[in-house]
Amino acid sequence: MDPAERKTDSAVVRDALGVGVAVGLSGFAFGVTSAGAGLTVAQTCALSLLVFTGASQFALVGALAAGGNPLTAAAGAFFLGVRNAFYGLRLSQLLALPRAVRPFAAQWVIDETTAVALAQPTRRAIRIGFTVTGATLYVLWNLTTFLGALGAEAIGDTRTWGLDAAGPAVFLALLAPMLRTTTERAVAGLAVVLGLGLLPVLPAGVPVLVASLAAPAVLWARGRNAGTPSDTATGGGPR
Repeated sequence: MDPAERKTDSAVVRDALGVGVAVGLSGFAFGVTSAGAGLTVAQTCALSLLVFTGASQFALVGALAAGGNPLTAAAGAFFLGVRNAFYGLRLSQLLALPRAVRPFAAQWVIDETTAVALAQPTRRAIRIGFTVTGATLYVLWNLTTFLGALGAEAIGDTRTWGLDAAGPAVFLALLAPMLRTTTERAVAGLAVVLGLGLLPVLPAGVPVLVASLAAPAVLWARGRNAGTPSDTATGGGPR
């Protein structure tokens, strides 16, 4: 390995560890929030071990804590998690992992690992970034989830400490830099308006489902606007 490649690898590992540690520690907030919503320590830890996608986990326990129907809460969490499937489509091409490894790697396809992987210039760096971020985050997230669930009783009401806002804050911090185009910002803005606007009038968990309609709505409007000049130039619609 030449010195330049070694230096690049070290930089990737450093950045990946930084992301993994910074986000992994927020698992403590999830553990506390989940226990405060009525889940047992075992249930809380199972969510982090098996689901392992913070936004969906916080959405699920948040809806349950607000008295939402478990099925509605699960549906909201599911739709938030669907984005990871699209990440996987892109990462599968970049990582080009052996077929036997892919099912295990899929567990680590989340916002943070995707962001670190996509920032790398070579396949070697992409694999290092993905692996180090995924391993660090998975270990820390599950460890701090366990500690948070155990310490929930000692901490008391999570709202007093503001820990219930940690999950959404982390998710927004990761999402904001990705909103580069007008369409992406419009989708995010409409989703926020729908989610917050319907929160007082719909059962817990349902506003998240309605907010998912923001993407098709904005894309439909964009397509309609794009077709308007053409229609006008030809004197109307199809003949």
